[in-house]
Amino acid sequence: MFEKSYRDRLEADLAQWEADGVIAPAAAASIRNALPPLPAGINIAVVVGIVGGLLIAAAFLAFVAAHWTEIARLLRFAILLAGMIATSGLGAWFAASGRNVLADLCASVGAIIFGAGIALVGQMYHLGDDFAGGMLLWSIGAFAAALLTGSRGALAVGLVAAGIWTCMRIYDAPDVLHLPFVAVWLIAASLAFAWNSRAAAHLVALAVLPWWIATSLRFEFDGAQPSFVLANGAALLFGAGLALAAWPSPRALRLGTVLSIYGAFSLAAVAVLEVTTVDDFIRFRTGTASGQPLWAILCGAAGVILALVSATFTKRAGEILGACATGLVLLAAPIWPVSTAGEPWFAYAALLCAMLCLVVSGVLDDVRPRIVAGWLGIAGVIAGITWAVKGSLLRRSAFLAAAGIVTVVFATALNRALPRAAR
Repeated sequence: MFEKSYRDRLEADLAQWEADGVIAPAAAASIRNALPPLPAGINIAVVVGIVGGLLIAAAFLAFVAAHWTEIARLLRFAILLAGMIATSGLGAWFAASGRNVLADLCASVGAIIFGAGIALVGQMYHLGDDFAGGMLLWSIGAFAAALLTGSRGALAVGLVAAGIWTCMRIYDAPDVLHLPFVAVWLIAASLAFAWNSRAAAHLVALAVLPWWIATSLRFEFDGAQPSFVLANGAALLFGAGLALAAWPSPRALRLGTVLSIYGAFSLAAVAVLEVTTVDDFIRFRTGTASGQPLWAILCGAAGVILALVSATFTKRAGEILGACATGLVLLAAPIWPVSTAGEPWFAYAALLCAMLCLVVSGVLDDVRPRIVAGWLGIAGVIAGITWAVKGSLLRRSAFLAAAGIVTVVFATALNRALPRAAR
């Protein structure tokens, strides 16, 4: 929730409660006085200043690029070093004067110049042709800048560089699980936790997705299906987010909530992929052994267990249903047909039930992103069953009709079981 919108709503509620006589004016004044001051926002002057600074920087880079071959090597290095020093000095000045947005921008630009310096120095002195290693070095420098300055932009630069690094390593060695990225990601997650920043939490949650996607696409296991490998990653992200949010800490709550939201949307996306891609460019397995690597299965199981552990501590029924949704998405893998004959009705039913559980989970816990993810998953799975899977359209229509009837019966039973206030 954005702080400004929360304050506006709180002020409206306080005024309404005072008018209705629910609270005394003195109590409302005490609440207002207890609130910390709002952080400074980005006004028009700051926006114009940012644009002006970016234009000056672009002009400087264009001028240097136009005369790059005419500049001596030592002078080139001095220009790069001066750029990093200048951005650091400006950032420190902006931070001392309370202009945090501009200070963050300077740290981000400095991290970018550092990466450009790595590339240009390597080109000038004909260093080793290890582009992925250069990206790792860039990432380390950006993380150091983020740690020293608290810059969210520098953290974003470091995560992007780390993402490119791990994707290149996975491409070079597709049969080897690239675990060093996990260590780098944990460092970034620790920074997001220490900062208690929602923006940093979003960056960390986004950064893990390219690694898992690249890993699932490049591992050449016999009969492995990338959508099922992705499902295990989504399960771990969702379950770990719920477990982290269950800790009695505001920092853990903020980071865990964001991770669980991305996990919920990942579960919905994977459910749609399992339906729409398995007949097209992912062949059915002809054996009975699992098509998923053991480490991926363990990650998925850990996600379900963590979600159940979180539900045990928080006593939230919605998290139990979230664990059920996760388990059903994972269950669609082993119950998928072992031959190309027929259609996987049980897998379709499991995925529909999973997305329905996700919606109900979000409703019970009052988590709107989880509700949206569940609805998107339901829409995508229904569309996949109807149009993207080969087979008899009549049978699919009968299956969807039966699923609809079962859902209506379930809704009726749920409406009678819930208290009137919770309906």
